[in-house]
Amino acid sequence: MQEATGSNPVFSTKHPPQADAFFMAFYTYIIYSKSADRFYIGHTEDLEDRLNRHNNSGSKYTKKAKDWALKWSKAFGTRSEAMALERKIKRKKSRGYIEYLVKGGKV
Repeated sequence: MQEATGSNPVFSTKHPPQADAFFMAFYTYIIYSKSADRFYIGHTEDLEDRLNRHNNSGSKYTKKAKDWALKWSKAFGTRSEAMALERKIKRKKSRGYIEYLVKGGKV
């Protein structure tokens, strides 16, 4: 990306808008536990914190395993977009579709 020239640009062009400190990202994510051989789909605003809570009994659906690892995520600008994709993936009820996404497939 080229740097803007001129006096007092309205915004910095060094970083894309999503890198802005005021941009709040929401994520749809897929985690996997090898010991349980299960995937879990969810959404969050803080991936690192949410994964930590999954691995420390912070969710009734994932508390039986302690080896959850992030396998896939997609960022959105709004919570409703992240929630909509989570519902779309869950409605498919397909492990094959989840594995397809994890391997780099398109949503």
